[in-house]
Amino acid sequence: MTELKLNTERLILKELDLKDLHDIHTLHSLPETDEFNTMGIPSDMGVTERLLADWLGMQELEPRTRYTFKIECNDQFVGLIGLKNLGTPNYRSGEVWYKLHKDFWGNGYGTEALKCVLRFCFSELDLHRVEAGCAVENIGSIRVLEKAGMVREGMKRKKLPIRGEWKDNYFYAILEEDFQVN
Repeated sequence: MTELKLNTERLILKELDLKDLHDIHTLHSLPETDEFNTMGIPSDMGVTERLLADWLGMQELEPRTRYTFKIECNDQFVGLIGLKNLGTPNYRSGEVWYKLHKDFWGNGYGTEALKCVLRFCFSELDLHRVEAGCAVENIGSIRVLEKAGMVREGMKRKKLPIRGEWKDNYFYAILEEDFQVN
């Protein structure tokens, strides 16, 4: 199988492999990156190993229903970005998510990686619609979504289970005709 790799001016997005376990576990263990995440901090490395095994297994499926990429800048692990819910072909839609290491926040990497994945969605996967969601308090993620051209379509009340509380969720989308290839 050929390694799927996407490039931007500053970033390389590559599909995961077993060597990424430590970086993924570190990312998921940071309280700052977990603040708005429904998964929670993994209790041990085994939790992260099972998650990575699931993502690696998805690389083998035909047709593909998920993609998970590591984001790198100058050979440094910046974070993760993924695309999921590609299961119903006639809808031609998917959902994106991302998580960046706190040391790389504020550099535009999230927006750059998201635009790259959206380009992949519309040009390579021929999707019609891509969605995303985020907690209403997650200002950083809101900025990333809006800078990438996604439109806030509404809010779902108490949708996200985060650290024992139900949080409201904004939902965003972008259509193929809205996406400007840069």
